[in-house]
Amino acid sequence: MTPQTLNPAVVRRDPSSKTRVALVRPKKPLRWITTAAVAAAVVGLHAVAIEGTEFKPELLVDGWKGMAAFVADAFPPDLSWEKTLKPGLEATLVTLWIGLLGTTLSVPFALLLAALAAENTSPHRLVYQAARAVLSFFRAVPDIVFALIFVTAVGLGPFAGVLALICHNTGVMGKLWAESMEEIDAGPQEALRTAGANRIQQVANATLPMVVPQFVGLLLYRFDVNVRSSLVLGLVGAGGIGLLINQSIKSFQFDSMLTHILIVLVLIIVVDQFSAWIRRRLAA
Repeated sequence: MTPQTLNPAVVRRDPSSKTRVALVRPKKPLRWITTAAVAAAVVGLHAVAIEGTEFKPELLVDGWKGMAAFVADAFPPDLSWEKTLKPGLEATLVTLWIGLLGTTLSVPFALLLAALAAENTSPHRLVYQAARAVLSFFRAVPDIVFALIFVTAVGLGPFAGVLALICHNTGVMGKLWAESMEEIDAGPQEALRTAGANRIQQVANATLPMVVPQFVGLLLYRFDVNVRSSLVLGLVGAGGIGLLINQSIKSFQFDSMLTHILIVLVLIIVVDQFSAWIRRRLAA
């Protein structure tokens, strides 16, 4: 019987015998084709996005004179106490309070929904899906949209901003906390279940103590984000220094606008340093 003829590209002869051994080589051409197709798809998507957003850098180059005039009007910043600095500092405190209340007042709602939206703590699959849907809704709707809704309900002012942040922050923190709960070791919870503890006792005595560090870290991060978000909410009438920045731009008082932006910069630095200090104390 004659041996079967094999492709020499994938066959070699065993030096210890006359038997031909087939080698399985990776399909490099297929891998390169896939990579090229993905790259072409990414490039094509970017081309469509550039066309759809009318992305034209030459317009930015042509408009340098307008930007230069804008910057020239903003310098030097207006440092008058009664006109700019005092209202700016007062509005900055309002912005800080909006971010603080929007973060802390959302904690009970986020914690409850997180416990219901975690697979290892949710009492039923339908409750799990419903809690996930509620969190997705609060997370999907931007805080500025919530602010517009609450401005029409309670009027202009910081209260609308606080309500907007509570809603949006509940969705974000609830989702992050639920994922933290699902990643913990199930041993302590199983031990309490075996001992006869109900679900609330399991969550309070086994789940929550294990995720407190993650909860505090995520809470500080969201406080940092919410302070920045409260600036944007002021642009739609939710109070704070964002409202003063919007008014300065509309009245072409760019020197006052620059002063308010510098105050915001100081506020953000202080909040960042405070959050970092809290994290270091918790890690110590």
